[in-house]
Amino acid sequence: MNYLNDVLFGVIEGITEFLPISSTGHLLLAQHWLGARSDLYTIVIQAGAILAVTLIYWRRIVDLLTGWDDAENRDYLIKLTVAFLITAVLGVVVKALGFELPDTITPIAWALVIGGVWMIAAEYFAEKQEDRSAILWRVAIAVGLAQIVAGVFPGTSRSGTTIFIAMLLG
Repeated sequence: MNYLNDVLFGVIEGITEFLPISSTGHLLLAQHWLGARSDLYTIVIQAGAILAVTLIYWRRIVDLLTGWDDAENRDYLIKLTVAFLITAVLGVVVKALGFELPDTITPIAWALVIGGVWMIAAEYFAEKQEDRSAILWRVAIAVGLAQIVAGVFPGTSRSGTTIFIAMLLG
């Protein structure tokens, strides 16, 4: 295993994970050029980013899980759970229907390009929306559905899709 490639994969993951672009798509493109790695390798390299987010937001996570008495907190947690359940249930359905990752990087590259266009369009149309601090039910449901779209099309950013769908819905 080439350690320089491992460092490069880590840098790619570290930069792309926290932007509304597909970190997985960028890793798959890099693996195409630098040599493929196993699915477990990709999972482990992404686990570092998940751990970092958990450490950064641990107080907010604890507040969400222990603040059931606060109506605003409870409403947020319920909507977050509904969005998660929509994603989980439809994810199982998508898997049962036999959707699989593509064997080539072409659809991944196209998804990255289309995602860039989607970001520009979402920014443009979101400017016309009224800003809201509260999360509406339609936004929570749309975010859950957006996660499925991102899951079916590799190279589509889950965070980007959900951020921009929420922006478009106010």
